[in-house]
Amino acid sequence: MVKDCRPPTYSRTGVFGEVVERVPGDSGIKDVAIDFYHRYPEDIALFAEMGFNCLRVSIAWTRIYPNGDDAEPNEAGLAFYDKLFDEMAQHNITPLVTLSHYEMPWALVKNYGGWGNRKVIGFFERYARTVFERFKGKVKLWLTFNEINMSLHAPMTGVGLPADSSKAEVYQAIHHQLVASALAVKACHEIVPEGKIGNMLLGGLMYPLSCKPEDVFKTLQENRSWQFFGDVQCRGAYPGYMLRYFRENGFELNITDADRDALKSTVDFISFSYYMTGCVTADEALNNKARGNILNMVPNPHLESSEWGWQIDPLGLRTLLNVLWDRYQKPLFIVENGLGAKDKVEADGSINDDYRISYLNDHLVQAREAIEDGVELMGFTSWGPIDLVSASKAELSKRYGFIYVDRNDDGSGTLARSKKKSFGWYKEVIATHGASLKE
Repeated sequence: MVKDCRPPTYSRTGVFGEVVERVPGDSGIKDVAIDFYHRYPEDIALFAEMGFNCLRVSIAWTRIYPNGDDAEPNEAGLAFYDKLFDEMAQHNITPLVTLSHYEMPWALVKNYGGWGNRKVIGFFERYARTVFERFKGKVKLWLTFNEINMSLHAPMTGVGLPADSSKAEVYQAIHHQLVASALAVKACHEIVPEGKIGNMLLGGLMYPLSCKPEDVFKTLQENRSWQFFGDVQCRGAYPGYMLRYFRENGFELNITDADRDALKSTVDFISFSYYMTGCVTADEALNNKARGNILNMVPNPHLESSEWGWQIDPLGLRTLLNVLWDRYQKPLFIVENGLGAKDKVEADGSINDDYRISYLNDHLVQAREAIEDGVELMGFTSWGPIDLVSASKAELSKRYGFIYVDRNDDGSGTLARSKKKSFGWYKEVIATHGASLKE
């Protein structure tokens, strides 16, 4: 095992932008989390037992360049990922690696103003090139920014800007991130020519609350607010509707000719998360009645909800897959889908998470239907295969995994791993190539 290469943590950042400076000796549940850092061989062995042939992981930018602008990369961080990818290879598990997953170096926020500063583009490109060069023989599937459209709703999380930043400031920071994403795509194609690199969207599909033309058009606008990220990354330029939006709102973004040229480097495939859908109405009084993963959505009266208020819509996944395929004609990859729930450990140690089995079964059935529709689907990775700290709530009690981790919200617990009922169920789904799914 390499030495602990985790850089110092500078802040604890809430999804809505609240930042609390760390003090010496301070710690939080996310510092250790489930301790995958030390226990990854055990966890990967469990994933292999289920039959995984692909695992989505993220490289922490801060492990490679702790301050973002460091003169040299952190060799201990690079060595950790060498060992991680080697362990995966021993089990014939292909890594799908996200370059930036809500964890840009805090020093870049503090000293440069986050993605609002054009200099951060260069820092990110250098980081991307560093890991492409180091791992080009081990990683062939890459993603640029996790849920890149989330920056509109949580600017501190997405682009390192305060929650009270103006929309113009947020869109300028997003522009810098889109340019950085395109430069990473170009670098990947140069350094890992046999590899593939995609983007990653939060699949925030919206339905009109009614068939009123105003509701339908408002829904079109709401869907475009996140689809434009895919438009830029897949088509290589800003769509006309966004240029009109910038014009009419007086947003004069600094977009250079070099930026426009860079954006022409487009992704090879589209990956996305999918958890829920929502409704849209032109009636503003109804527009803040539901919340799910930061997005405000009008509840759909035809859907049930999880205990966290996220509406469950398996058919929406098929709809979204078809929408994205029709729009881009690029391969799709579902890289997040799952049910957060409070699991109960029975007296005999069993965890009967039939609700998770039902949720995933129904979504996978709809993914199969989309394939029958003609959608090119590269794969599916659940969120998450093992319990982890919920990003939106900083809780471990909101559990997603097939594997239970004995750790609680207060930090207590042994960190021991145990199999839930869904573990065996998912193992059978993989072994039968989905034949065991129930319609």
